[in-house]
Amino acid sequence: MSKQALGIIEVRGLAAVIAAADTAAKTAGIAILGYEVTKGSGLAVLKISGEVSAVTAAVEAAREQAARISTVFASRVIARPHEELSGYLC
Repeated sequence: MSKQALGIIEVRGLAAVIAAADTAAKTAGIAILGYEVTKGSGLAVLKISGEVSAVTAAVEAAREQAARISTVFASRVIARPHEELSGYLC
């Protein structure tokens, strides 16, 4: 993943994270790494990867879609995450 960008979007609710994933995949050529749902607070984090420009476009579009459904707490694109970070993302 060292040459790939990492995109993350944190939202409230499973419906919002699924809609965000669908929009991200339809917007650009990215790979969906998965999502994680927290226990108790209802937050979910979507993780995607791909070329920097594709991930940036996908995160922005996914953020807008998720905001129509629920609350978006954070989003971030990391251009070239450190190799050791990949062990925590799967």
